[in-house]
Amino acid sequence: MKSITALLPLVAQTLAVESNGPAAQIPLEPSTILPLDPLTLDKIPLLGYGTWNMKSGNVSEAVSWAIQTGYRHIDCAAAYGNEELVGRGIADGLIKTGLTREDLWITSKLWNDHHGLNSPEAALDTTLQKLGVGYLDLYHMHWPVAQSSFGNNRIEYLDTWAAMGLLMEKGRTRHIGISNFDPSQLKDLLAHTSHPPAVHQMELHPYLQQRDWLDFHTKHGIHVTAYSPLAGSNPTYDQGDLPQLLNNTVLTKIAHKRGCTPAQVALAWGMSRGTSVIPKSQHAERITENLHSLACVLKEKDLEKLAKLGEERHRFNNPSKGWKVDLYKGLEDGGAKA
Repeated sequence: MKSITALLPLVAQTLAVESNGPAAQIPLEPSTILPLDPLTLDKIPLLGYGTWNMKSGNVSEAVSWAIQTGYRHIDCAAAYGNEELVGRGIADGLIKTGLTREDLWITSKLWNDHHGLNSPEAALDTTLQKLGVGYLDLYHMHWPVAQSSFGNNRIEYLDTWAAMGLLMEKGRTRHIGISNFDPSQLKDLLAHTSHPPAVHQMELHPYLQQRDWLDFHTKHGIHVTAYSPLAGSNPTYDQGDLPQLLNNTVLTKIAHKRGCTPAQVALAWGMSRGTSVIPKSQHAERITENLHSLACVLKEKDLEKLAKLGEERHRFNNPSKGWKVDLYKGLEDGGAKA
């Protein structure tokens, strides 16, 4: 397997094209498929680049290539253990594109071991130092769970949220958001804050569509970012009895008909719902392929077929059992599971 640095010149010239296959693509310059207007304080790009589970080899090169290719939304987290490598990639990508920090939307997340009134600021300081940036566009509470120094977990979010609000007022982050909250937790938070979350990041994909939950956020003016938008494609997840989403016959038939790849169909589906999607890859070809989901156009009948996949209601990420806390109560495929 060639390194990403060896592949960059090749990918910059063209994408591999199978003229008769379902994955056939016409190479596009990023500027032809990305919005041309500059980012504003309140605009989060719908297509982002995820950095979860990126821990070896070419992390910095992959992040840099994502920026060079056209991504302007980078999703990070302290818990991923790679923010320093991601930061190097951001710096390199900015140099090679001639962009500035203000041209990117950078998100990170507060981990469970820094909850409370006093710890979030120190956590954010560390994140900013590792990423090599002076501020974040968005800082999420990664989970509504506080972890003690003894490793015990409990549901806690109100004090932590108050501390995060102060960080926004200080200009350390432009927005604050939440991740992995359930309806009762979010409603409780909204009742106790003057800073409603700008964004809620949660697991969303054709196997876990959560339409009612998404509607709730729309009504309350909370943007949603979908993590794991390709469902259980990451080997960390247990696929169970489900066919891998990118091999699902409904998805592959739509991809063939629309001249897209299955991954592009899944990402285009997510963006068609108004949610941001943050696919992750360390392979140059796939990074570029995912970017071209912006040019994958789905028809209404495609969306109707994909909606039926939501009957599976399969959640891949649920640490409730291991953490001994109740998560996702009242949501599709919620409850304590490994």
